[in-house]
Amino acid sequence: MNSRRRLIGTVTSDKMDKTVVVEIKRTYRHPLLGKVVHDHKRVKAHDENNECKIGDKVMIVESRPLSRDKRWVVQQIITHDEKQEIKAEIDEGLAEVLEKGAEE
Repeated sequence: MNSRRRLIGTVTSDKMDKTVVVEIKRTYRHPLLGKVVHDHKRVKAHDENNECKIGDKVMIVESRPLSRDKRWVVQQIITHDEKQEIKAEIDEGLAEVLEKGAEE
């Protein structure tokens, strides 16, 4: 295994071609106060085949600069978000119902 950094995050945007925005969340204890701090950062990652959808949990790996903002590549999709798939099915069903209603 090579020394490139690997992070796990959630896809928050897939509107660009071959690029996704991944949000990486981390929690840590503040060194002075001892309080648990929630932190997040958003990075752009290269998705060669446009396979990632919003809500997917992905592993990204550090790479050479691919563009001005893009320095990460999606290595694998860990889990797909079922909510988005169900929402797409509901939207398709609703569109069919509306078309039938318009025909009558």
